[in-house]
Amino acid sequence: EPLSELVRRCCVPLANMTDHPEAFYAGLRLVAIDGSCFDLPDEADNAQIFGYPGSRTSLAGHAGYPQARCVVLVECATHAVLGANLGPFRAGEWSLCAELLPRLQPGMLCMADRGFNGFEQWRDARATGAELLWRCSSTRKLPVQQLLPDGSFLSVIRPTGVGRTEATEQALTVRVIEYAMPGVDDGQLRYRLLTTLLDPQLAPAMELAALYHQRWEVEAVFDELKTHLRQGRRVLRSKTPDLVRQEFYGWVLAHYAVRRLLHQGATRHRIPHAELS
Repeated sequence: EPLSELVRRCCVPLANMTDHPEAFYAGLRLVAIDGSCFDLPDEADNAQIFGYPGSRTSLAGHAGYPQARCVVLVECATHAVLGANLGPFRAGEWSLCAELLPRLQPGMLCMADRGFNGFEQWRDARATGAELLWRCSSTRKLPVQQLLPDGSFLSVIRPTGVGRTEATEQALTVRVIEYAMPGVDDGQLRYRLLTTLLDPQLAPAMELAALYHQRWEVEAVFDELKTHLRQGRRVLRSKTPDLVRQEFYGWVLAHYAVRRLLHQGATRHRIPHAELS
């Protein structure tokens, strides 16, 4: 059985609301989706299938190692990987993420960074029944349709490449939250979030702005995968594309097994996941 299928069947959410309320917001399970790249052995087949990143300093015009691009959907509190996909370095992150959308479901609140806020991406992710909290560019034009009491506002996003009438018919209502983080090193002047949670009384803007930073838990998952489980090796072991895929999904399953064991200990001793190492 392909290891990718084992990931689909075996990697299920771990936290429950009774023992781990930190894994939820307003009854919604907190999950995040993001992508990363990693180096592969410099073999002809790997280079052909996965490709090289560019390089301005290399005489060859590309980096020394081929790279694969992966995306993961994770449960923020437990770091459990709920879905994973692998593709060539130059594959768009969303094209890889689209295959993970069936892992989203009603009762989840999915967070994502600025690469995932186009109309089509938003529409397809929302169709799963999950709620969304995604960052978007602070320069994106979002007309104010209704100003809300907490300073957020309702707006609409529309498809591109269609006529005005069709764009208006397909427009989706979103709530926009803008905030700043003064005094934070390397902080930006303004941050902007889009969400499907339209009611400011049920989900106040300040709470969602603070909550969004749990999205960074997915970066900790990449650190666990790429630094700790890989044990400092520069590249994966596998010298053919099929073995690269096998190693990647085995890697994900090993990570899930460790996080499940940690979750069992946290539940037994009533320890928040954030206190685990």
